[in-house]
Amino acid sequence: MNEILFFGSNQYPILFKNKADKITKPIKFENENENENEKQIKQISTGGFATIFLFKNGKAIEYLNENDSKQNPEKIQIEENIQKVTVGYQNEAILTKEGNVFAKGSNINPNNPNKFINISSLIEDKNDRIIQDIVAGFNSIYLLTSNQNVYGIGSNEFGQLGFDSKAFQKTEKPILMMKNVSKILSGNYSNYVFLLNSNQELFGCGYNLYGQLGLGESIKDETEIQKLTKIQNIPKCKIIDIQCGASYSIMLIENENQNQNQNPKRKLYSCGDWQYNGIDEGTYEFTEIKSSLFENDDDILDLSVGDFHTLILTSKGKLIGFGHNEYGQVGTGDTNYQSIPIQIKLPKLRFNEDISNYHISCGYYKSFLYYSPLPFSNLEEDLIKLFRRKEFCNISFKTENGEIIEAHKLILKYRLNQNQNQIEKLKEIISKKSIQESNQIFEMIYSNRIINPKLYSEIKEIINSNEKIEETMKRIYLNENEKDFIIERKEKQYKFPKLILIMRSELYRGMFLSVTEDKSNKVTDYSELSNKSFQIFEYWIYSNQIKKGIKITQEIIDEIQIGIDYFQLNQTNPNLFDLLINKFNNQN
Repeated sequence: MNEILFFGSNQYPILFKNKADKITKPIKFENENENENEKQIKQISTGGFATIFLFKNGKAIEYLNENDSKQNPEKIQIEENIQKVTVGYQNEAILTKEGNVFAKGSNINPNNPNKFINISSLIEDKNDRIIQDIVAGFNSIYLLTSNQNVYGIGSNEFGQLGFDSKAFQKTEKPILMMKNVSKILSGNYSNYVFLLNSNQELFGCGYNLYGQLGLGESIKDETEIQKLTKIQNIPKCKIIDIQCGASYSIMLIENENQNQNQNPKRKLYSCGDWQYNGIDEGTYEFTEIKSSLFENDDDILDLSVGDFHTLILTSKGKLIGFGHNEYGQVGTGDTNYQSIPIQIKLPKLRFNEDISNYHISCGYYKSFLYYSPLPFSNLEEDLIKLFRRKEFCNISFKTENGEIIEAHKLILKYRLNQNQNQIEKLKEIISKKSIQESNQIFEMIYSNRIINPKLYSEIKEIINSNEKIEETMKRIYLNENEKDFIIERKEKQYKFPKLILIMRSELYRGMFLSVTEDKSNKVTDYSELSNKSFQIFEYWIYSNQIKKGIKITQEIIDEIQIGIDYFQLNQTNPNLFDLLINKFNNQN
């Protein structure tokens, strides 16, 4: 399932043994470690002197400058399941499933800069040590906790930790920068950072020589912004992302109030150094990047900024780039500097029909385009992830500040008590809550986990708090009226809600969420499975369980194994195949 394209500097570290130092066109990257190459890529992060590949099994390998003589990656020796990696200029950080962060670098552990240490355990407040996001900058690392607090560690030379840089040059312990933060926005070569709060207010601090903080003309002569400062003149839209280069910033915004028939939904704005910001003129405020390459019926899926170059992926499968190109990192086939957006010619992509699951990673003179579908695991986590997606949201709630939060009516119908008034009661509760509190309420409804006891006390009367996720899914399974997609086989039809197939099958997720795919109620045919095997498959999709009363045979096990591969089922632990083997052995 791996597909990775690479272009740019083939040095520091060397990624291809028998290629030139400069690779100016996208080429297929094959991981030379055969065992690791069998695993599916989850994320690639590349920075100053290292590149890390994270696999979906929670393991990671890194290519280091020091390994150029061996030209082989090293396994990262972290016992916990790795969820995210981030590589800065001279530092790295790893976030584990347990919420711990391990980091290394001269500004993190000067006595042994090549050894990973647990920096989340260094936070003084013991109740604030569960980390949910990490970002590495230039010699600095930022941590976002589950309580929405941001801590900084490492260099503060330019005020990028939000404190007086002259009096506070660096720290080896995380220090609290800001509370009520929803997102950290920085970059692997940037000496500055943006923090976005839950009210979509943007703050920034750090290096500002080229106006890359977007604070405007009035402070263009201030090269260091040492305290977090609110960014005033920004588009009045939802900020999706901000990627930070060495001397410029690129903002991706989305107009939530825009009519669905009006495209594109997303736009790019930039500020900072004219040579690299895609506008070809210096700007001290965020200014829209305009180009004929961003067509009305196209949309921006992904964005990544390296030190001095930018890449953008659109819903039509176009890869667009601009900026510094000395090593071919823009991918145009030459080393000519690109001041404005240009389309990059790509080889045929293996999963072109599923373009929304491709991602970009830009680093220090390097670029990757790689395929990585969103991982789904158990039903509870699937529901939380679906809450974050908008493709099938069909009911809106308004918060106390008039912000809109959307949800899936089908899931709410089965998670709330069956009284039809419960959705209206939920709307009344949400109307008195902030966007942060509303998100927590929906997460508790979807998962039945008590994330916030105080808020839970307000909603416990309207939700099925004693019902397991599997029971909810089984009730959806039994209700024919909620099924809107047909799989036709031989002499029988099977109906599924598209929402459920998206959760459980990468095949159908690619079909339904593809921007080029016909999303009508098409009929598919798959005749390799017998009716009995398909019934097992159908029931497991909803419940993670084997349907009772079915005798398991070796033929069924063989058929199910084929079906798992065909439908690209998102397996859990224990997975469907293991459950069948256990049941078969117990029968005999």
